[in-house]
Amino acid sequence: MRKVFAFIILTLLIGTAVYQQFFKEGEIKPASAKGEKAVDFKLESMEGNKVRLSDSLGKPVIINFWTTWCPPCKKEMPEIQRFYEDYKDEVDVFAVNITSNEVNKGVVEKYVTTGGFTFPILFDTEGLFRYYEVLDMPATFFIDEEGVIVGKHTGELDYDKLVEAKEKILD
Repeated sequence: MRKVFAFIILTLLIGTAVYQQFFKEGEIKPASAKGEKAVDFKLESMEGNKVRLSDSLGKPVIINFWTTWCPPCKKEMPEIQRFYEDYKDEVDVFAVNITSNEVNKGVVEKYVTTGGFTFPILFDTEGLFRYYEVLDMPATFFIDEEGVIVGKHTGELDYDKLVEAKEKILD
């Protein structure tokens, strides 16, 4: 009985230590569910500017996590471009490349330039995708004017689905 009790106490102590190591007071905590405040970020754009999610407060945002080697990601890029051209004044669109999973930034820049994509491409070199709990790609988050996640879609999106999501954000 004492061994069981000692094992439980030891397990609780180790669990508490691990929790405190990864989720210390004031540190960023994952947020990917509907109704949660989206994790703020400061990422470098392809043009070399620093872009913060919090700078878009007051305007809906669509964040798309992608890579150049992901076939559904590549297939939806022209759809995102078309959406961006039609709605860029109503919704901020950020295509966050998971650069830590790429060969280098040059591969991303070449792909974007060759594709003629003009929406903001941001480089995630620090693992932001983990805070959004992105496990599959593409992963798209829909964020309202107050910075709250109102929806998430995993998998390829087309133009009509993006328009539908925009309407839901604006409701």
